[in-house]
Amino acid sequence: MYEGKLVFSQLMDHLPQQTFRRHVERYGGDRSVRTFSCQDHFRCMAFAQLTYRDSLRDTVTCLNAQQAKLYHMGIRGQVRRSTLADANERRDWRLYAAFAQALIVTARRLYAGDSFGADLKAAAYALDTTTIDLCLSLFPWARFHHAKGAVKLHTMVDLRGNIPVVVHIDDGKSYDTDILDVMIPEPGAFYVMDRGFFDLVRLYRLSSAGAFFVIRAKDNLRFRRIYSRPVDRASGVICDQILTLTIKMSARRYPARLRRVRYRDPQTGKTLIFLTNNLDLPPRTIADLYRCRWQIELFFKWIKQHLRIKSFFGNTENAVKTQLWIAVCVYVLIAIVKKRLAIEASLYTILQMISVTAFEKIPLDQLLNIRAHQKTDPAEGNQLNLFND
Repeated sequence: MYEGKLVFSQLMDHLPQQTFRRHVERYGGDRSVRTFSCQDHFRCMAFAQLTYRDSLRDTVTCLNAQQAKLYHMGIRGQVRRSTLADANERRDWRLYAAFAQALIVTARRLYAGDSFGADLKAAAYALDTTTIDLCLSLFPWARFHHAKGAVKLHTMVDLRGNIPVVVHIDDGKSYDTDILDVMIPEPGAFYVMDRGFFDLVRLYRLSSAGAFFVIRAKDNLRFRRIYSRPVDRASGVICDQILTLTIKMSARRYPARLRRVRYRDPQTGKTLIFLTNNLDLPPRTIADLYRCRWQIELFFKWIKQHLRIKSFFGNTENAVKTQLWIAVCVYVLIAIVKKRLAIEASLYTILQMISVTAFEKIPLDQLLNIRAHQKTDPAEGNQLNLFND
């Protein structure tokens, strides 16, 4: 029988503890703290994410039901509802944001060689925003409309591995394009966006930094065609044009040439028009790049369904951001474990298996290896027949 670490502890061992301590010291997380450290805080909140806890009371009750195992989970302090609530409200959320970025760097290295559905060697990112509705009377700082509250997650996902690279959390009044002001453009990389990010000033800033973008064109775009390139209509590409903008204000905001690719999806029959500043890629690759943008929609759907980011354990801005960033840490941690242990199961399957075995002592690689759980048929002749003559 395996007498080693708990499944939860084995999972936490994949975290860079030295990096976590460095960020705790940087932001003074354990300053004037006697019993409930940032390490305890993070592990309790990570446990809530991994095991689908719905509230602080639920989390504390489950942990205290296994009081004898808390030390082996790396939780040294007493777990109380009031203590955990205070930690959510007072511990600087930037500590967990910085730690999430460190995990993201590790995950991106692991997934750097993965393909993502487009014939492209350069880095490619998808940008989008999702809104999480809040009750304005409980979250007055997150005003969206006059009678509604919300927070927005402005996210940039690396299409190789579907790893969130940039996450900017803001109130509901913010615009989708705000993430373009936060991110640092990577020369040679491709940024894939929907029409909500159509801002000529910001797009030209991307182009000037040496980056490329692929975005849906607006219907009212006015332009002058310079020339057209030959296309293979059998691939779904209808036209491939080089153009300049004609309206004075638009031309002033984006004075360079643009490329316009019109594509008909053979499966749905829908016609899509893309704009890009890359003049070299085949037009079908441009269309494939935009199709891969759907991965960020799947990312939002996954975290909303399987992590605790729709019901919050505190009402302050710090508590909400703390919970969201720890949820990002958990998502990236599961992706890291999947790659390091060469697990074929999906992230959903891994999360489900950990949620029901967190207090068990099973080797993590053995637990998550689906093939090891599959029964094989016994060899013929091993079982004697009682009714043989």
